Amino acid sequence: MVVIAVSGLPGSGSSTLSKLLAEKLNLKYFSPGEYFKDHSNKNNQTSKALDVFKSGKGKEKNFHESIDEMQKRLAKKGNIVICGKLSILMLKDIADYKIWLDCAIKERAKRTAQRDGISYKEALKALKEREKLEVEEWKKDYGIDYRKQKEMADLVIDTSNMSEKEVLEKVLNFIKI
Repeated sequence: MVVIAVSGLPGSGSSTLSKLLAEKLNLKYFSPGEYFKDHSNKNNQTSKALDVFKSGKGKEKNFHESIDEMQKRLAKKGNIVICGKLSILMLKDIADYKIWLDCAIKERAKRTAQRDGISYKEALKALKEREKLEVEEWKKDYGIDYRKQKEMADLVIDTSNMSEKEVLEKVLNFIKI
């Protein structure tokens, strides 16, 4: 049984990597962030995250705690890749591998604009707003700047100048399954 926790800054490629890893290794996949975003009526990923964070539900600590417990329960069953902004922290004692993805803000905005069909300027503004909200909320609820999870990771990859395939190969070369 293996548990892989993947986290990183918005737009760094953590969801893409996690899905590719799960498929390649024949593991289950779960994203607390996708579950979180399911509580929005917006149509693109960045808008969904901001919409929920700004809502009453997104500010409820017990809502976040229920998502935390969900990912812990799934991780304890094993054979899963869990991709979440707080997954390294939440699964620090469960995950066999903890992977953090970094990426320059300009590249993340470019990727987000392409994925969501919005302008680069809109994507950059939305990413900055989202990060600010995430840092504030999680600092208040968990007492940690979630970006500090980078220090808890077994593997840190700067994806700024890497393709999806290159990132996947780097992780596959690191893990021993």
